[in-house]
Amino acid sequence: MTRQVRFNAFDMNCVAHQSPGLWRHPADQSQRYTEIEYWTGLAKLLERGVFDGLFIADVLGTYDVYGGTDEAALREGAQIPVADPLLLVSAMAAVTQHLGFGITTGTGFEHPYPFARRLSTLDHLTKGRIGWNVVTGYLPSAARNFGAADQLDHDDRYDHADEYLEVLYKLWEGSWEDDAVVRDRERGVYVDADKVHHVGHRGKHFSVPGIHLSEPSPQRTPVIYQAGASPRGVRFASEHAEAIFVAAPSKRVLKETVRRIRSGLVAAGRAPYSARIYALATIITDRSDAAAAAKHEEFKRYASLEGGLVFTSGWMGIDLSRYDLDEPIGNVESNAIRSAVAAFQESGDDGREWLVRDIAEWASIGGLGPRFVGSGNTVADHIQNWVTETDVDGFNLAYAITPGSFEDVITHVVPVLQERGAYPATYSQGSLREKLFGNGARLPDDHRGARYRLGGDLSTITARYRAYAS
Repeated sequence: MTRQVRFNAFDMNCVAHQSPGLWRHPADQSQRYTEIEYWTGLAKLLERGVFDGLFIADVLGTYDVYGGTDEAALREGAQIPVADPLLLVSAMAAVTQHLGFGITTGTGFEHPYPFARRLSTLDHLTKGRIGWNVVTGYLPSAARNFGAADQLDHDDRYDHADEYLEVLYKLWEGSWEDDAVVRDRERGVYVDADKVHHVGHRGKHFSVPGIHLSEPSPQRTPVIYQAGASPRGVRFASEHAEAIFVAAPSKRVLKETVRRIRSGLVAAGRAPYSARIYALATIITDRSDAAAAAKHEEFKRYASLEGGLVFTSGWMGIDLSRYDLDEPIGNVESNAIRSAVAAFQESGDDGREWLVRDIAEWASIGGLGPRFVGSGNTVADHIQNWVTETDVDGFNLAYAITPGSFEDVITHVVPVLQERGAYPATYSQGSLREKLFGNGARLPDDHRGARYRLGGDLSTITARYRAYAS
């Protein structure tokens, strides 16, 4: 049976998301990010292409590692200015029926109690189509603007996030019984108070004694997305994630990353395919290989190498302005995204070591993932080959220009994959979790969050969870 390929669209509420310099291209519409019509139009387009969802990234700081300031980021429009991603969802949900929404917010700078209500609200308004991309943060500028000298150390950020999720699971899964809202007009009782429970959380970072403010939403806990690929990140994802995003410049690196994640899921007591793994990629396609190659060359003329170094400096936690462009990346110890460092410290599929120039050129269109360039048939061949050789489930598609890159994929690539039986022709019914896995709207029993459901002993569950985490 032909394996199905899954697509997400990767965007951000800003101009230069993953392709710095391409905002200058005459067909790019990313400057319309402040217009709600851009987002509703994009949502309808992606639903027409049967994408799993729109994954919206976010940052709460500027990329100021490169050169030691944020001046280059501002010149390039490199994820600055940037607006809130959560406020986009209601409008997009109103014009679609099936498209999922994976929204990025960090665990480091907001208390989980009000955040739980906002996600429950969106899960209600989307009829169960909301997902949350859990990020622990990596930009030092974000930490400084919230009153800290720097981010916590890499692994400490995940320890903090573990308790953050623990609080959320207790609120989402363990506070309201399904039938707590009775709406009894005869007795004048809207909520049966005996069926709403205080969660009584007291931990190292948070104290949340009370009840969740929202009644249970269709999924209760939104679909959990996560993008960590470091050893500590894989451990966190193995515990929590249902959709995992990875970025690798080669099939060899991606295959090993996917293998470690599948093994981590098993070690956490879950099935190896209990999480969908999406690899970052950028597709440049047209009616023929020659037309796609010409389009790629045109995009490269607009791409900014400095913008690529601004991004990779922030992702890797090292100022690449101090390197010569033809210098090997060398050994870097990073407090930012360690998987980004590891990916470029290893050679690519051609066996050579990457230079700083290679990183700049690679990251200037689509970020840290591969580019698939060619006709619909050629790109479909590449995609299916990567799925077969790496065991990845699908791709998180960055754009060169928006919405043009997504339109091209839907026009040229999706029909070929559908003809091959490798891509869905229609959506299945139900919530985002049901569309991804087909096993109901709520968390599966083997997920860590399911242990906080009503009926379990929360104190015992918490102790067992912390013992595992340590």
